[in-house]
Amino acid sequence: MKDQFFNLMKWMTHKAEGRRFILGVDGLSRSGKTTLVEKITRRLSFAHVPVYVFHIDDLITASTSRYHTGYPEWYEYYYLQWEVDYLTKQLFQKIRTSESLQLLIYNAEEDEQTMHTIFLPSSCVVIIEGVFLQRKEWRGYFDYLVYLNCSREIRFKREKETTQRNFCKFINRYWKAEDFYLKTEKPLSSADHVIHIKT
Repeated sequence: MKDQFFNLMKWMTHKAEGRRFILGVDGLSRSGKTTLVEKITRRLSFAHVPVYVFHIDDLITASTSRYHTGYPEWYEYYYLQWEVDYLTKQLFQKIRTSESLQLLIYNAEEDEQTMHTIFLPSSCVVIIEGVFLQRKEWRGYFDYLVYLNCSREIRFKREKETTQRNFCKFINRYWKAEDFYLKTEKPLSSADHVIHIKT
């Protein structure tokens, strides 16, 4: 694992010279994506490679667009949590060449999206991390995709105790959407590299 990780960092450092390298870190909730991205960012920064990170959860819609819509809860989570077409056009189609991006960023305290301008260097590694990155609308925009494969049992234990109490939400919203994603997009076989999380 350490040798694979070292080789990946070395390869990305080389690929990012003179261009943008788009790395996706995919995985279901609580699989360890943020921890991995922090590790990658530290290694690249140590090698003096510019890095910019997008967290897909910063790009979700306001709660009124994804709760109590009349659709099944799993559908709301998978299809309405993010404006897929909007992100395709404003993020994924522009991220490789545009000097700046105009993106709606979610403010949890206000429960609303606000427009932000994001400037990217012409030569850097852009990391996009989050769930469902390998949906068909987005998969083709990445240079390399890492998938964190972590069991539902382990991931659930990582949730806060207060969050675990709302078990029906996991059953009806999160887990059904995850099952749909695994069955429809087959992220384990589509990813360039799979990291299996055991604990």
